[in-house]
Amino acid sequence: MKQHEKTFYCTLIYSQLIMLPMDELESHEHKLIREVSYNLSRSSGWMKFLGVMMIVYGILIALSIVGIIFAWLPVWMGVLLYRAASLSKRATRAGEKLVLEKALQYVNNFFAISGILFIVTLVLTILAVIVAKLTGVLYQMMELFST
Repeated sequence: MKQHEKTFYCTLIYSQLIMLPMDELESHEHKLIREVSYNLSRSSGWMKFLGVMMIVYGILIALSIVGIIFAWLPVWMGVLLYRAASLSKRATRAGEKLVLEKALQYVNNFFAISGILFIVTLVLTILAVIVAKLTGVLYQMMELFST
């Protein structure tokens, strides 16, 4: 290739065709990653706080006999949030694509676990209400027949 020729990279960003020389592509990609990760990075303080609180909550749950079975869930979720917060800050500073992807993966895992826990809790609550109603009805029927 001749020195005066440049290779261009074409991409669509925000529905606009962008043509960049290959040597400028890397700096543009870093800038784009910094912009995309900025809002996630802004909430990293709250994410770290919530992560630490969930870890403490998990440790407190582990102090009970039954709680030790479930204590790993909030601890795991707290670690996921804390790691996501740290990586989001790093992605914003350095503009590293892989770091942003890993941070978003941790956030995704956190919300997936939260959603599954919510569904399980909702189902167990509904079952508990049904069992409570049935046992109450059965208890009343037993009293009727015993008298």
